[in-house]
Formats: sequence, C-alpha cells, structure tokens
Amino acid sequence: MHVQTAWSADVVLKIGTHELQVTVASTPKSREKGLMQAKYLCENCGMLFVFPKPGKHSFWMKNTHLPLSIAFIDKDGRILNIEEMQALSTQTHTAQGDALYALEMNKEWFGRHAIKPHTFVQGLQPIPRGE
Repeated sequence: MHVQTAWSADVVLKIGTHELQVTVASTPKSREKGLMQAKYLCENCGMLFVFPKPGKHSFWMKNTHLPLSIAFIDKDGRILNIEEMQALSTQTHTAQGDALYALEMNKEWFGRHAIKPHTFVQGLQPIPRGE
C-alpha cells in the first residue's frame, strides 16, 4: 500500500527500466513527516522529497518504522549518493552534493535493481519545489 495524504500528490518516475509510483513531499510539514506513518511500501513505491533549493540536506529515521534506502538527487536528476537507513535510528544521512530531491524507497531497493550514483531519474520536471 502506498501512502497518500492531504499534503501530497502521486507522480510516476522512471529510473532505467523501472517505473516508480511516488508520493511527493514538497512542503515543510510534509517533508518533516515523511514516511513516519507508513507500515508498508509496495516494491516500486516511495516518497520523493522536493526542496526549495539545492543543498546538502540530511535525513534520519527517528520515528520511521520501515527500514529505507534514500537517493539524493541533484537539480538535473542525477543521483548523487545512495544511503541505507535503519528504522527508528537517529543516525543522519546527508547528500554528498547539492541535492534538490531525495527519493526514499524500501531498504536495498536501489541495490536490488543495480541503480548507482550518477544514474538519472526521469519525471522530476515539472514537479513544483517546496517552500
């Protein structure tokens, strides 16, 4: 089951041959909440965080019950780095460059699909940037 809330919208992204159904978190409130309430994500479902401007954004999993992978993505749609995140952890995971987006998927999703840094994500434009 994919997470849908009043402050989000679903979009389709493509990475290589993989089509993803993602919920967009583009407001401060939606980015703060993220996937905290999720108990399950389908195989090709996730959450796309959209920031108002590129930066070295960081994430943690303090109140998130699902282990996740995160890909930090630059303004051109290129994956900067991918991190594995443990559920309920306060360890921070930071973009290794100026990320405009962050894409959370099930743990090890990127590795299972041989997706690595420098891979391009299609469908990011024209997603509105958050405030």
